[in-house]
Amino acid sequence: MSLNMRDNHAKAPPEAKRVVDFLRNKAQLKTRTGALNGKRVDYFKGKSAIKALRSPAYAKLGPKVPQVADDDAAQQLLHSLIPHTFFLRIQRGPTISSGVKAVQIVPQQLFAPDEHYVWLVDPNPIRQLALAVAMVAVVLAGVMFPLWPVKMRIGVWYLSVAVLGLIAAFFGLAIVRLVLWLVTKVVARPGIWLFPNLFADVGFVDSFIPTWGWDVPPPKKSKKSKDGVAAGAGGGDGDKRSKKGSSSKRRDAAAQAQAPARAPVEAGEGARITELVEGDEDEDDE
Repeated sequence: MSLNMRDNHAKAPPEAKRVVDFLRNKAQLKTRTGALNGKRVDYFKGKSAIKALRSPAYAKLGPKVPQVADDDAAQQLLHSLIPHTFFLRIQRGPTISSGVKAVQIVPQQLFAPDEHYVWLVDPNPIRQLALAVAMVAVVLAGVMFPLWPVKMRIGVWYLSVAVLGLIAAFFGLAIVRLVLWLVTKVVARPGIWLFPNLFADVGFVDSFIPTWGWDVPPPKKSKKSKDGVAAGAGGGDGDKRSKKGSSSKRRDAAAQAQAPARAPVEAGEGARITELVEGDEDEDDE
């Protein structure tokens, strides 16, 4: 980070620093990994930042931060943070590796929901320090496992066996329910699933409710045609139209008998009209 950027960060008002701290460390903003001048950086989309400022977690900060009433106010607040260079607008380039794209800061800086912005401020250093210390402690504890007291080593052994037992029970349950489904698929169609919500995106308890269920696909949503809707809307006038149908047919037949025969339309004129109509439709689509 250059000295100029650090000066911009230091000169920012306290309210702006609190907003940046919320977005960077507390809002759980969805970020992606990019490469800026050969260095890995995090970048986010403007729409995600606006959504974070409109969340209840930001509203709980109260008068310590500027309040936003709508999306436009949130966008203006984020635009006012750009001169302090906490984040800057970027343009994404080609993919360098899996999930990592080359990014480049663009000269024109503004804030828009559909643009991407790179973080030029690191996450909370205290949090990073705590994570580093915890990682080192776990590594040291694993290396010094032979020096642990006997009771602790026995407890860790029982705990590992219990975890392996749960994993084995889960795989065994998955195999049993698959075998049951194959058997019932032949004997009692359409088949029975044991714990049908086991692999569904639900909670732990809901994964085992209900105990069993038939292998029935969910009902498909029927699309009502416009003609059917129009017919249903005009059903009340059907009787009146049927009564007038016979009299109108008689008048049409008498008028056709008295009217002179019309000359057929030439093929060239019909073709010219079709071309004009198609051209108009293309202009409307654009």
